[in-house]
Amino acid sequence: MNDPRPIPTPSDPPAALAGLRATVIGAGIGGLAAAAALCRRGAEVAVLEQSPEITEVGAGLQISPNGARVLAALGLDPAALGDRAEALELRDHRGRLVTRMDLPAAPGFFLCHRADLIVGLEAAARDAGAGVQLLQRVAAVELNDRVAARMRTGARLEAGLLIGADGVHSVLRPVLNGASRPFFTGQVAWRATVPGDGAAPVVQVFMGPGRHLVSYPLRGGGLRNIVAVEERREWAAEGWNHADDPAALRAAFAGFGGPVPGWLAAIESPWLWGLFRHQVARHWHDGRGRAVILGDAAHATLPFLAQGANMALEDAWVLAAALAARPDDAAGALAAYQARRARRCRAIVVAADRNARAYHLRAPIARVGHALLRLAGRIAPGLVLGRFAWVHGHDVTRDG
Repeated sequence: MNDPRPIPTPSDPPAALAGLRATVIGAGIGGLAAAAALCRRGAEVAVLEQSPEITEVGAGLQISPNGARVLAALGLDPAALGDRAEALELRDHRGRLVTRMDLPAAPGFFLCHRADLIVGLEAAARDAGAGVQLLQRVAAVELNDRVAARMRTGARLEAGLLIGADGVHSVLRPVLNGASRPFFTGQVAWRATVPGDGAAPVVQVFMGPGRHLVSYPLRGGGLRNIVAVEERREWAAEGWNHADDPAALRAAFAGFGGPVPGWLAAIESPWLWGLFRHQVARHWHDGRGRAVILGDAAHATLPFLAQGANMALEDAWVLAAALAARPDDAAGALAAYQARRARRCRAIVVAADRNARAYHLRAPIARVGHALLRLAGRIAPGLVLGRFAWVHGHDVTRDG
């Protein structure tokens, strides 16, 4: 990869948000992108991160064209943060090719290590003027006469605009919406990286009865990212940092062929998490222009369309653009932000749910489904990927 630092661009927006003082809870993808986008428009932004350092370990992610457009608009070169993906291959669980879809070169699909994306976004936020404060765990938020984040230490930090970019366990979301009740989908996922073999940047999906495995190279082929999903009744905790025995993962995918057994044999310490379905939040803001949520805090999605990071990037851009368009009407700006985002995000969440079912077909339906995919690949190569043109083709930097 090349230098991930932000590229100066001549099209930075004017300082429409000079005087806005925003506090972002969470220095993840959405939080850092929001900080960068707001600062580039003149806002004063502080980012509160509970960890001792800004880091994301051990996982890959896919940036599709809709997310790549936002990164470029923030002055980041997506090709400096990851590898441009050449193709997507769907294979059966034995490893046999069902269909291959070549991916467009521009603006492109990118295979990123999450840590590399975070480094780039942090640089963009800091270079734009954001202050990032570590070891700042928010215990609660106050939306009274004054807006404030109350820290675990007892400190109270007031904010002009409070932005919850703190994921599925957001402290701000329940203040806006009340307690939520996510439910276990009956699916669990393992994630791991193993040493790579310099393979070409191709995403491979191995589809099996009640389970599937996704893998692709990272960092020029030096690493291989693996995400494996299984349907099962046994519940698993939500969250990405629960260690599991690699023998359990190998047993779950024992019937898979091709390169999968070799990849699984190389895994030493996989992470396991339960996949829970969260309702898209009804209220994304407080109605008074003082508090707003984005990313997983507003619309957590299952990982079957690779859109979690991309939706967070879109949210960040649209939020900043909406505020800049109405600098003297924060309440109206936040309402416009939700109006522009909610319908699209709900549709993506539903599409991701459907993708999971398509990957997990059992015989004899699987044979029919795979045959149709093969036929579509021969007579209309762009048909399968084209089903999601409404996702990948959207450009919030132009369309809002």
